[in-house]
Amino acid sequence: MVLSSDSASLWRSVGTINAKNYEEAEANALGTEYARVDLLPSANATTLRELLSKYIDLRITFYRFRDRRQLSQIDRDTGKLQAELWTAVVHPAQTQQTPIMALVVSGMNDVLNSQAYTQAAWWNRIPAAACGLMGLVAIFSNLMLGYSKRRRHHGVLLALPMIVSVSFFPIADLDSPRGGVIRVLPQNLIALSQSIKPP
Repeated sequence: MVLSSDSASLWRSVGTINAKNYEEAEANALGTEYARVDLLPSANATTLRELLSKYIDLRITFYRFRDRRQLSQIDRDTGKLQAELWTAVVHPAQTQQTPIMALVVSGMNDVLNSQAYTQAAWWNRIPAAACGLMGLVAIFSNLMLGYSKRRRHHGVLLALPMIVSVSFFPIADLDSPRGGVIRVLPQNLIALSQSIKPP
């Protein structure tokens, strides 16, 4: 199952949804910076456009892969490319300290910060203790119901476990944006990547 922007509006406060919101913010920051690059001298602008295009593609792969080894490599590549982006924008800013250059540097800072916020949203999950507590509540609720209904309609005993399971599943699944059934599709980043590349 893939989470689209439309369905995202229904679940704004849940883990996967936070990740989706941050993906949207990240795409906005990248798109804004890609436009601001036009304010730089042509040589610097060309270099930064190429680096930003590679970076956008790398951020899309971050959302698509689940394998930890691949993700470790993506993290290393992301850090390396971020250093290159920062260097590419700082060098012209040091020689040409103008309000326009400050705007471009500020935009690059937003790009780097937005990646950090996205990563934090993927790491921010329901603690194991809270999951354990939900499990205990479910077990004791079932035991209490079973004790009170032990001589009557055994079919009723299945209702509470089913209700508890159905209610806990989406909570746990939405809390795991990479490993659950509901996945974050980087629609905004994909649209941005397609818009900046020539047809």
